[in-house]
Amino acid sequence: MKVLQFTIPVPHDKSVIAEKVSLPYHYPYLHRHKEIQLTWIQQGEGTLIAGNNMHDYSAGDLFLIGANLPHVFKSNPEYFAPNANKQIEALTIFFNPEGALAPLFNLPELKPSLIFMQQHQQGFKLPHSVVDKVSQIMIALQKASGPDQLIQFFHLLKGLTNIKGKLDPLSTYGNLPGITENEGIRIGNIYNYIMQHYSEPITLEDVAKVAYMTPESFCRYFKKHTGHTFISFLNEIRINEACKKLIAHKFESINTVAYKCGFKSITNFNRVFKCVIGNSPRGYLDSYNNNLISLNRAAS
Repeated sequence: MKVLQFTIPVPHDKSVIAEKVSLPYHYPYLHRHKEIQLTWIQQGEGTLIAGNNMHDYSAGDLFLIGANLPHVFKSNPEYFAPNANKQIEALTIFFNPEGALAPLFNLPELKPSLIFMQQHQQGFKLPHSVVDKVSQIMIALQKASGPDQLIQFFHLLKGLTNIKGKLDPLSTYGNLPGITENEGIRIGNIYNYIMQHYSEPITLEDVAKVAYMTPESFCRYFKKHTGHTFISFLNEIRINEACKKLIAHKFESINTVAYKCGFKSITNFNRVFKCVIGNSPRGYLDSYNNNLISLNRAAS
C-alpha cells in the first residue's frame, strides 16, 4: 500500500492502518489526509516540512502529524543522486478519530485521548524518552490482526496521551488554506527545487519559472499556501542545512559551512542564522557540544 496524494487507501477490514516502507527516498510531494499519522523513522535523514515549519529528522525520530496538516518528508539531496545506494525505512500508523473509529472515541474512557488529539492538530515530535516504548507498541500493532490490533491501538493511545511536558507544535501557522492535489504537486515541486539548489544562487524568477508563474503571482501564491515569503523559506532551508553541517563536524570552519549553504557574505550568514535560530553559529555549536558532553557523562 502506498500513501497517495491526500488519500489513504483504507482496507475494508481495518480501522487502523500500519504501513512499513523501505524505499530509496521518501514520498517527495507535499500532501495531507484526514487520518492522523504517527511516523517512526527507522533509517534515513532529511527534513520534515509540516505546515509552515521545517524540522530535521534522522533514524530514531518519531512524529505525530495531525489530520489535514500539509507535510512532506524530504530526504537529504544525496538520496536522489544517481547510484546513491541509499534507503529509507519508516513505520507509520494511520487512524481517523472521525471515521470508523468515531464511536470508539466517543466512549467516556477515550475522551482524554480525543481531547489530546484535538489539542495537537498541528502535530509534534515525540520526546526521546518515550520513543522506545511507543515504537515497540507500533511494531506490535503492525504484527497484530483482528481484535489484537485494536488492543495494541489502545496501548498506543495510552502511551501518547500520557506524554508529559510541553509539546512544541510542528506547524505554527494554523490557517493554511486547503490544498488541492494539483497545488500539492506544484508546491512540492517548488520545495524540491529550492532544497536541491539551496547552495547555489537562487532568484525569485528562477523559482517562479518552476511554478509556471510570474514573480508577482508566485509571491502571492507561495505566501498564501505556506505562510512563508520566498526569501524566508530559502533562508530557513539554508540555515537548517547549515545546522546539520555544523554538528556533523565535516567542515574545517564556520565560514566554509556558510559558503556551502549558499551565503556569499559571512556577515549576512551570521545575521540570518541568529534571526532563525536565536543564537550565533558559534554559540549554537558550543551549546550542541556542551549538551553532548552532558549526555555522555549522564550515560556513563
